[in-house]
Amino acid sequence: MKLSPVFGLSFAAILLCPLPLAAENKQLLWGDTHLHTTYSSDAFANNNLLAEPDTAYRYAIGEPVIHPYHRARVQIETPLDFLVVSDHAEYLGLIRHLYYNGAGDAELGLVDGLKVRFVSWLLQRRIAQGRARELFISVLPEPGEPREAVNEILGSSWLAPMPEVEIDIWNRITEAADRYNRPGEFTAMIGWEWSSIPGGGNLHRVVVTDTNAATAQQFQPFGLDDSPYPEDLWRWLEDTSSALDADFVAIPHNSNISKGAMFDTLTLRGEPFSEEYLQLRRQWEPIAEITQIKGDSETHPDLSPNDPFADFETYPFYIQREAGTYRARAGDYLRPALLRGLEMAKELGTNPFELGFIGSTDSHTSLSSAEEGNFHGKLATDSIPENKTNRWAENAGPSGWAMSASGLAAVWAQENTREAILAAFRRREVYATTGPRIGVQFFAGWGYATEDLQSGDLYQRATQSGVPMGGNLRAVEGQGPLTIIVQATRDPAGANLDRIQIVKGWLDSAGKAQEKVYDVAWSDGREPGADGSLPPVGNTVNLATGTWSDDIGAAQLLVAWQDPDFDPAQPAFYYSRVLQVPTPRHSLLDARALGLESAPGFPDTIQERAYTSPVWYQPVGSGLAL
Repeated sequence: MKLSPVFGLSFAAILLCPLPLAAENKQLLWGDTHLHTTYSSDAFANNNLLAEPDTAYRYAIGEPVIHPYHRARVQIETPLDFLVVSDHAEYLGLIRHLYYNGAGDAELGLVDGLKVRFVSWLLQRRIAQGRARELFISVLPEPGEPREAVNEILGSSWLAPMPEVEIDIWNRITEAADRYNRPGEFTAMIGWEWSSIPGGGNLHRVVVTDTNAATAQQFQPFGLDDSPYPEDLWRWLEDTSSALDADFVAIPHNSNISKGAMFDTLTLRGEPFSEEYLQLRRQWEPIAEITQIKGDSETHPDLSPNDPFADFETYPFYIQREAGTYRARAGDYLRPALLRGLEMAKELGTNPFELGFIGSTDSHTSLSSAEEGNFHGKLATDSIPENKTNRWAENAGPSGWAMSASGLAAVWAQENTREAILAAFRRREVYATTGPRIGVQFFAGWGYATEDLQSGDLYQRATQSGVPMGGNLRAVEGQGPLTIIVQATRDPAGANLDRIQIVKGWLDSAGKAQEKVYDVAWSDGREPGADGSLPPVGNTVNLATGTWSDDIGAAQLLVAWQDPDFDPAQPAFYYSRVLQVPTPRHSLLDARALGLESAPGFPDTIQERAYTSPVWYQPVGSGLAL
């Protein structure tokens, strides 16, 4: 039975029940897998001098806390269901320790002792002068191409190691996670960040484990000082997982500033992908961060010129000592990576870039803030409007307004526990939003009927002949056209929805990857124009007050969409992008508070969005590893 798209509020009655009740026995959980505290060197150097993991967890569960910079009371608008404190493995807690304790009684040689005492003295002076970030900038890499610059990292260290300090800090971090972990209520997951950045090309990964403090304290987090190569991190995860009976996932982030290296066609060592490399990558990296404070990593207008929504929260600043010219490359963004993965799968028999999507903040304030109206900046110094205007101007780097108030990880999990959340990561039944809690379900399959949409057990019906987000769909002879079901609901405390889109990527008959974006459901009875494009939803934002109305948009959208261009012989992927109506961006709110009309160079409004993890379609006889 062929289904027509269902628009607007036609199915409002069945959507009034909460989304978690519609997903079999799964719950929709909201969290942040990427949060830094005072124990991260860059957080400390940018005025997060006090806020330890306890502050991060207390803020996440909804308690009022003291801001580490301006000392005001702050509180999250809606508490989280889970949080990962992911401090940098490199020099873990060491900068903070040197500031407060100096070298102490550490056993250091003459040269290392002098180096540590000098850094401690310099920290005291720079923090007192409000210039500590100069130290952070001074240790950033020189600009370069990642494969050429990676050797410069090997053996380089600007500070003598103090392993006893790092061990103590890791013990504190893991013990704090156990203290706040309450299975079924709130999950505090143990993790850290591995921070390879050769030549200013960001290759960072957040590593998350499902284990507890006692097990985690049997190892020290693998960091850049262990190896700058991702495959060495994956091998360490393989060995440690086997030795300790603990599971891990590594989550790439900020691919948008990787200089093409995150999703390259060669390894960082310049070698073709081996079978071992492919299997390690697929095993340990099932998902990636598509949105966060340092911008959006879905795609770029230079890479997706036919997508009018591609120019969104673009962040053109590499993490390097000197500013450089930004250039978007295919290895930087997730949509091009998915397309590249289809092409490489045809050649290699395995898709190295079969990735689900999450969002997280990468906040360095210890505060997981992703709400436009309650955004505390990436760095503690950026938490007040006066500091966001031109704080980085002398280095031509990003201002606080260049940062995004983003994002959140949405997880369809069996229960709110460490094990269940990590299992959802592994099966990629997860999605991302740029901050709002937009509820989304996404299924792809065959033979869906109208009664499936109207059913109270949509998840069970949809998965009988299909798969949820993150799944692989193998073609079966005689199945007919592929159908996708998307159900989206607005954030109860947020704005209405503009539209649901389906992003499709496929291999054409010549084996070349193609992409197309379809508007499949929308609000307010709009009609596509002669060229097929949908008129804008409108904009109710009052630029003087930073408020908006719910006069436009829909509270819920539901659609069953058949791909009009479906070819059963073509490998493809599909994911959904759900857009809100425009709301005020944090830069406008700051500008109005400062008595300015707007923030120069930054948009006044934003269309927040959700990105579901893809579904991959494989033709009959493709023989690909799934």
